[in-house]
Amino acid sequence: MQHSRLCFVAATAVAATLTLSACGGSGNDPQTSAATSAAPSSAATGSDSAQDHNDSDVMFTQGMIPHHQQAIEMSDMLLAKPDIAPDVVTLANDIKAAQSPEIEQMQGWLDQWGVSGAMPPGEMPADMPGHDMPAHEMPGGGGMPAMTGHGMMSQADMAALRDAQGTEASRLYLTHMITHHEGAIMMAQQETDGGKYPQALELARAIMDSQQKEITTMREMLDAM
Repeated sequence: MQHSRLCFVAATAVAATLTLSACGGSGNDPQTSAATSAAPSSAATGSDSAQDHNDSDVMFTQGMIPHHQQAIEMSDMLLAKPDIAPDVVTLANDIKAAQSPEIEQMQGWLDQWGVSGAMPPGEMPADMPGHDMPAHEMPGGGGMPAMTGHGMMSQADMAALRDAQGTEASRLYLTHMITHHEGAIMMAQQETDGGKYPQALELARAIMDSQQKEITTMREMLDAM
């Protein structure tokens, strides 16, 4: 009787071991399979999201890069001069500090989108962003009328700023930078109205807010001269 009981216990233990082994196999686990198959979908979604942009985003980016580049050029021109009021020097440095990383950010978007057209500093005509850009590099293969002008200084304006000194240089810088900022705000408004890429929309709103504040500051500086 004792021998039969021991055999029964042993048989029960073997059966339990076999059952646990079968349940523990990961190859047939439905949850594991579902998680594995879901991973590529998540990666694909992230890639699709990165490409989620439209022509308005491209136009904004291609136009704002040379626009920012000219603001930095104007600031460098002013900062190289002696006898510039400290508050104007601070403003010029602030503009450079804000807009330089934004240029890098926007150039990264164009690379990500596989779009060319943002010209390096010094190659964009001062009075017409995108004027020398080949038509085939434009969104839709056309021109870029929405980005022409928008507060960009002409070559004559840049020459006048280059030659001015002291208070006159500060006055020219502030006067032209106000117009320049107003153009940037107009471009940013166009992006918020028609853009799609979340980061571009966020930058456009930031430009509208920060540059409107700087316009107010610059007008106060001019009034105090």
